[in-house]
Amino acid sequence: MNLPAINPSRLRLRGDHLTLVLLVFGIVVAYILAKYIINDQIHELEFIVVGAAVCALVVFILNKWRTGLVIFLVWLLFEDLVRKYLGNNMAIYFGKDVLAAVFYLSFFMAIRKEKIRLFKPPFRIPLLLMIWFGVIQVFNPASPSIFFGLMGFKLFFFYVPLVLVGYSLLNSEGELRHFFFLNLTLVLIIGSLGIAQSIIGHTFLNPAVLQEDIRDMATLYRASPITGLVSYRPTSVFVSTGRYVNFLIVGWQLALGFTGYLLFRRREGRIFAFIVVVVTAAALILTASRGAFMWEFINILVFSIAFLWGAPWRTREVVRVLRTIQRTGLGLIMAFVLLFFIFPDALKSRLSLYSETLSPNSPNSELVHRARDYPIANFLIAFNDARWAYGYGIGTSGLGTQYVIRLFHVRPILSSVESGFGALIIEQGIVGLLLWFIMGGAIVFSAWRVVRQLRGSAWFPLAFVIFWFAFLLLFPLTFGGIVLYEDFVLNAYFWLLLGILFRLPDLALSENFAVRLRDDLQG
Repeated sequence: MNLPAINPSRLRLRGDHLTLVLLVFGIVVAYILAKYIINDQIHELEFIVVGAAVCALVVFILNKWRTGLVIFLVWLLFEDLVRKYLGNNMAIYFGKDVLAAVFYLSFFMAIRKEKIRLFKPPFRIPLLLMIWFGVIQVFNPASPSIFFGLMGFKLFFFYVPLVLVGYSLLNSEGELRHFFFLNLTLVLIIGSLGIAQSIIGHTFLNPAVLQEDIRDMATLYRASPITGLVSYRPTSVFVSTGRYVNFLIVGWQLALGFTGYLLFRRREGRIFAFIVVVVTAAALILTASRGAFMWEFINILVFSIAFLWGAPWRTREVVRVLRTIQRTGLGLIMAFVLLFFIFPDALKSRLSLYSETLSPNSPNSELVHRARDYPIANFLIAFNDARWAYGYGIGTSGLGTQYVIRLFHVRPILSSVESGFGALIIEQGIVGLLLWFIMGGAIVFSAWRVVRQLRGSAWFPLAFVIFWFAFLLLFPLTFGGIVLYEDFVLNAYFWLLLGILFRLPDLALSENFAVRLRDDLQG
């Protein structure tokens, strides 16, 4: 068999051609960039750079879905920062949805190639009923526009497939640690930036000129009713303090759960997890959010009791739990002391706000009103509407309605309530609220069974915090406002962590099998 002779000069010619192509491409790119700079079109140039970055990310996501998940989460958390500096452009707002759709495509393509076992949620029937009813509500005749329904359906159900992703993500304990270390790193970065912004004010992490739609959210200050001390409500990398607070609540729970897991499994990473717990606690205190302040202490109390209940008492690991709780408490005190000595004015203004509006002894206390009277009264208002039995259609009173009104020039409905359960009645009628209770109850009950199954193991702290987060989001937090469930950060993490929760028993069984096999071989 005669092989053709290789001509070195031809190879050099091809190399020269490649160099020439790259040179021409570089000249064209430089010309385009120079044109934008000379014409002072920096804003348009920024959009081109972001668009090119998104195209590159799409390639990475399609090549490997696990890498795609990391890209999606990072974009999800930092998208608002890009959007703030690009004039609140709606193309950026929907960028996460494009990446999510590409990620779903990559994941479902990998299912066939890698033969990934799909998760069958034990709550799938109530979930499918809720989705089916949501499809019907998209075409509710009382809805002013179908675009309300499409937006609402996206906010409610677009991230549901992440429950399948979360279940398939973890094939080993190493991948579990990698996932939580990555997310705790993001929590540390965003929380630290939020602390800095709490001290510096709204000029940090915000452009000099904010778009009108987000200006008030990014420059919000609160004054204590008695002392008059002013506190800035930071947004960190987000466009609103509410989304920042929501992320901190998730991050605080993840940090506590992962710290508890590391307590029983390995020493590596404990100091880092402990630092994240302390920094997140300090960030929550400085948010000037009374809800975040209250939930911080409620969570630490619930987790302390739960960890004691679920600790492996037979191996006397409970002593280590007590030590961890003690050290966590000391860490929180240390963070409080450092804030007091380094930034006394910032801490004092927040503590004044909390004490003057939450203390039962304060003449300006709003604790009972905001925690009980107002939410219940706001929920009951929904039954005063003539369509409380049928609703106006999904998406007509929740998050994103302002964008539908602005982009498609449609009129909003006249009925709206702050209560999340009330909003479900306004949008989907009493049947929608009942289906929500059925779906939420099925999810919480199924999650609790996993928690009971993992009691006494190293995976219990992680299982409990995910269960607790699911319960909080589906019931107390949503009761306060539907925007919390529709917040894309909370929603995405909810479904993703739920899938991880149901994968933990498989990891525990695999580890137990490996331990028994090692013992048998050594014996």
